[in-house]
Amino acid sequence: MIKKTAIIVAGGSGVRMGSKIPKQFLTVKNKPVLMHTIEKFYTYDPQINLIIVLPESQIAYWKDLVKKYQFDISHQVVCGGQSRFHSVTNGLNAAEREGIIFIHDGVRPLVSHETIERCYQLANEKGAAIPVLPVYESLRRLTNDHNQAVDRNSYVNVQTPQVFKAEVIFDSYDTDFQDWFTDDASVVEAAGMQIHLATGNRENIKLTHPGDLQIAEVLL
Repeated sequence: MIKKTAIIVAGGSGVRMGSKIPKQFLTVKNKPVLMHTIEKFYTYDPQINLIIVLPESQIAYWKDLVKKYQFDISHQVVCGGQSRFHSVTNGLNAAEREGIIFIHDGVRPLVSHETIERCYQLANEKGAAIPVLPVYESLRRLTNDHNQAVDRNSYVNVQTPQVFKAEVIFDSYDTDFQDWFTDDASVVEAAGMQIHLATGNRENIKLTHPGDLQIAEVLL
């Protein structure tokens, strides 16, 4: 059986939410967002190894929440870094170097099992897979004082989990940080690996603004 590890990165704040509480800890459907996200991967595969990456300053608070909500899904907590790249690096350092590695945003609790499985199957076959959706709205490119319409069919929206064979993601992260590393796929691509695209699910939004919480409340 192929070993699966999910690294769930939760380093957000509540600034854009207008909250003093980090957004991964905000309550939706009577439970913190991060717990919903962890549960989604656990119900996908109860044998999956769960690694949660949090800022060091938030770990004690998370442990208090685990006790308060009697959250009993086994998981390991590691300290985050100064950027997503460094946080993922810390998560990888806590993972075994075998099988398939899922890297997911802690504030995406609405990812479907079908999306997770599609990415898993494609990564297991090709080495690297990310979930994407078509762009449905018009796009314009900004250049200095000008703007110009672009063909939206040439673009896709990227989601998580971004999924890789262990040797692919470990080899790719054996590099120095670059400012243009916006996600794990950009790191893997910089290492010369092709990224393969799987179909995501529209509900799999990244909870960022107050209205997103209302959407999540309904969908959960």
